Amino acid sequence: MAEKSSFFESSLVQDFNKDIEQYHLGPLWNAIPDLMKHTPEPHAQAYLWKYDLLHKKLMEATEIFTPDRGGERRAIYLQNPGLNYRKPWGWASTTQTLYAAVQLILPGEEAPSHRHVQNALRFVMEGEGAYSIVQGERLFMERGDFLTTPNGLWHGHGHPGDKPMIWMDCLDIPTIYYLGGTFFEPYPEKLEKPSLPDNYSQQRYEGGMVRPIGDRYEKKAPLGNFKWKHTEAALQGLSRFEPDPFDGYAVEYINPSNGKTACPTIAAWMQKLPKGFHSQAHRHTHASIYHVHEGAGYTIINGVRFDWEKGDYFVVPNWAWHEHVAEKDAYLFQTNDLPILEKFGLERKQELDMNNGHQEVKSEFKPVIV
Repeated sequence: MAEKSSFFESSLVQDFNKDIEQYHLGPLWNAIPDLMKHTPEPHAQAYLWKYDLLHKKLMEATEIFTPDRGGERRAIYLQNPGLNYRKPWGWASTTQTLYAAVQLILPGEEAPSHRHVQNALRFVMEGEGAYSIVQGERLFMERGDFLTTPNGLWHGHGHPGDKPMIWMDCLDIPTIYYLGGTFFEPYPEKLEKPSLPDNYSQQRYEGGMVRPIGDRYEKKAPLGNFKWKHTEAALQGLSRFEPDPFDGYAVEYINPSNGKTACPTIAAWMQKLPKGFHSQAHRHTHASIYHVHEGAGYTIINGVRFDWEKGDYFVVPNWAWHEHVAEKDAYLFQTNDLPILEKFGLERKQELDMNNGHQEVKSEFKPVIV
């Protein structure tokens, strides 16, 4: 092995490598160790953002930015510190594949409609009275609602209510940017006007996941807004049984016309972790972004303890050991890139088979506090 290493470091090899570089060529014999890792080595880092900080900065942004001045959306994205924002593949990346942001709309404001090839979803954090208009349907939002906007659909936002509304956005922006397939189109008349009754799709699905027979055949977004009351009821039903050892009680948002993820490239689910629940540790090749809808607890990621409470966000990178502990009854909203990994046949999982399935806590994450 030493002989082989010395050969690659020899002047003969180094001179040749330098020679071909001028022709925009590269030596595979040098690149293999970096290109072909034995296991994933993510650039994204485990990280946690406190909601107090996010809320403070959003409120400060109201004094500077409006939908008419400074941009279409008053949104602050979660930039992963392990992904260099100066490099194209790391800019606006919460994980290596997904973008997440918190967005605020004030009463009386409108965010103009547009459409793009990126898939998008939303989870409502707080407030009431605002709506998203998607393909002519106004979807009035409440706390805990989940909304999906697959690629190519017109969508904008308006707020005729009287309380500020904040929600989470998640899009596959880094993936589409890296693949070089970005297209974006503003709506010609700013905010799209309604062409369907308000809350049309959720009225069609008032019975939950019992689908109208007209949706037997695949549609892009037959249900635009998944109401919190249905999600909560589903989790209450699951809670009568034993929890999953890794995810507690979890339900996934799906497209009722085909049974697949509600957003084609981004999976989303809500987890309920009862007080005292301590999950087993595992890891997988998909990366996850968590928002704490309710409760408090902590997650151990690769031996580091991340304490979280209502409103916080945290990231579990791909192939990172992780386990959750609920100190209060907790609801965690999760988005992840599992559909992307599955499309490429890259999804793998591994369970921790030592220390009764739990990690040793070696340090604690210190978040930025305001």
